[in-house]
Amino acid sequence: MSAPAVGTLYVIAAPSGAGKTSLVQALLERESGIALSVSYTSRLPRPGEVDGRHYHFVPREVFERMVEADAFYEHADVHGDLKGTARTAVEPLLAQGRDVLLEIDWQGARQVRAKCPACVSVFILPPSRAELERRLRARASDSAETIARRLANSREEVAHAGEFDYIVVNDQFADALGDLRAILASRRLRCDAQLARHRVLLSDLVRPE
Repeated sequence: MSAPAVGTLYVIAAPSGAGKTSLVQALLERESGIALSVSYTSRLPRPGEVDGRHYHFVPREVFERMVEADAFYEHADVHGDLKGTARTAVEPLLAQGRDVLLEIDWQGARQVRAKCPACVSVFILPPSRAELERRLRARASDSAETIARRLANSREEVAHAGEFDYIVVNDQFADALGDLRAILASRRLRCDAQLARHRVLLSDLVRPE
């Protein structure tokens, strides 16, 4: 019988339009033992987004009161909207041995790394600036002004890619997904994780006859 290990906190960030959300969804569908932490945001839902599933949508004044109450693990202003991860959405799951994934921006990732140096951080890049713009326009849910702002902000976002543990280029979706799964597999097979997970097995294997 194996004992539960403490879970790993994964942080995935990317410029808007790089395909982060689609990759995260595909990863969650294929990997067990990992949960997505649903962030809070002050922005309005996009078409098809469901409150409590994609985000917890709250008015800006409610979000600001939560910040004052130190309710967030991390929070940031992203494209003029407030986003954050509640502490209660992360720490209990890690203690149960489950991996937790945060889909956040580079500002939030920096805060998480400061509070949890053991976290594993991944930055997703688009294959080119032209492809990034094409993907943003293909959404057909943002105004031309919003798209222009996201493209402008992407320069600063990409400039922080070097702060992360891993960089994955999302050119071919299947390849990028495979890279993410390889990162999870390598972390789960690390010696410290395996020693914690298989304490009972190891004890049995070294017990004298």
